[in-house]
Amino acid sequence: MSEFLGSAWWLLVTLGILVTFHEFGHFWVARRCGVRVLRFSVGFGKALWSRRSRDGVEYVIGAIPLGGYVKFLDAREADHPELAARQAGEYNAAPVWKRMAIASAGPLFNVLFTLAAFWLMFVIGRPDFQPVIGATQGLAAQAGFQSGDRITAVDGEATDSWSNAILAVSQAAMLRRDALIAVIDAQGQVHDRVLRLSTLPADMIDGEKVIDAIGLRRQLASVAGTLGAGMPAARAGMQAGDRILSINGIAVADFDGLSGVINAQAAIDPTLHVIVQRHDEQVALTVTAQMQTVEGVTKWRIGIGPADGHFDAIEHYAPLAAVPAALRETWKQTRNTWGIIAGMVSGQASTKNLSSVIGIAQAANASAHMGLAWFLAFLGVISLSLAILNLLPIPILDGGHLVYYLIELVKGSPLSERAMIAGQYVGLALLATLMSIAFYNDILRHLAG
Repeated sequence: MSEFLGSAWWLLVTLGILVTFHEFGHFWVARRCGVRVLRFSVGFGKALWSRRSRDGVEYVIGAIPLGGYVKFLDAREADHPELAARQAGEYNAAPVWKRMAIASAGPLFNVLFTLAAFWLMFVIGRPDFQPVIGATQGLAAQAGFQSGDRITAVDGEATDSWSNAILAVSQAAMLRRDALIAVIDAQGQVHDRVLRLSTLPADMIDGEKVIDAIGLRRQLASVAGTLGAGMPAARAGMQAGDRILSINGIAVADFDGLSGVINAQAAIDPTLHVIVQRHDEQVALTVTAQMQTVEGVTKWRIGIGPADGHFDAIEHYAPLAAVPAALRETWKQTRNTWGIIAGMVSGQASTKNLSSVIGIAQAANASAHMGLAWFLAFLGVISLSLAILNLLPIPILDGGHLVYYLIELVKGSPLSERAMIAGQYVGLALLATLMSIAFYNDILRHLAG
């Protein structure tokens, strides 16, 4: 229940911020173009709160928080069109270039928000993991990846964190496109390895299943994240956060290798001499391993679990250096988003990758719990997606209005009201179809999970 409430809350925060910023773009530019604004609404439906300012603008918060709108003085929507058409600031009386500027302003403000969010994310510093590979399986094992390989680039684009590396691989997997990955192995040698993502089954779209099939796993540090009560490690005085350096004098590189060392040494003598790093000192412990069967597997164990959330890297820039970094991140995310849209149109990528507000709510909650920098990154990506979605040439969206205005520029007169109404119906049908697919996908993922 707490996860549901958390997801609902962070969805409201996300939509509230991004919709307000988007609609403020339309509002701000319209006012500067001399167009009269009647209402500024965040949300649809029944007004939960409203206030009318001295200049006549009604500010509203609607009951349905899935969008918003700015209502202009528009003769086509007025009770007395002939009177409204003669009033100052009537929308259709504005030159077509001003109407194009007003329509473009919402997406533009979302892009500006994305740049600001990414800039602040880099200034604060986003904690992450080193892009070092642990034990491999599936396609990664077939491609020759080894534990200890450090990913330096994916398809020619440098990467310095695990999240960036796995995101690039996931994008390529959606398009079923082979990925060229540059790595430096544990011995310092440089290699180019090819992940044959084109061989993934076309009907495999569940994110976790795709990642499992790819078989790339992050290397886990040899840190005791959890300690089993009454188990050998806890009895010997090991503490959560201790980094295991060696067992019986044998160095331990990562958590994946830890089990092998324990089993090999305990088979000789269950009494293990363990050196751990605790804060700034090394502590010697004597741990007596015990045989235990878990899920049908019997092996020597000492009763510790990995510290999976132990960040060991950070993406951080000084304020000036964060400006070009934010520009690069915005361009990368724009390119990836358009690539996925193009892939869906061409059939390379499945529409099953679409997510609705359910998926957005879950992602908002997860990113918020990871810290401010991660939530800012999430807001930036969603804001950019909102800008791109609104620029699609679909009637009722900003991109559809821009198409109308381009036609008006070419033919010298606006489209007929009949043609615009037909376009609105087509646009509504397209959006309803996309939303239905997205909700269906999220419901299936929930049921499968």
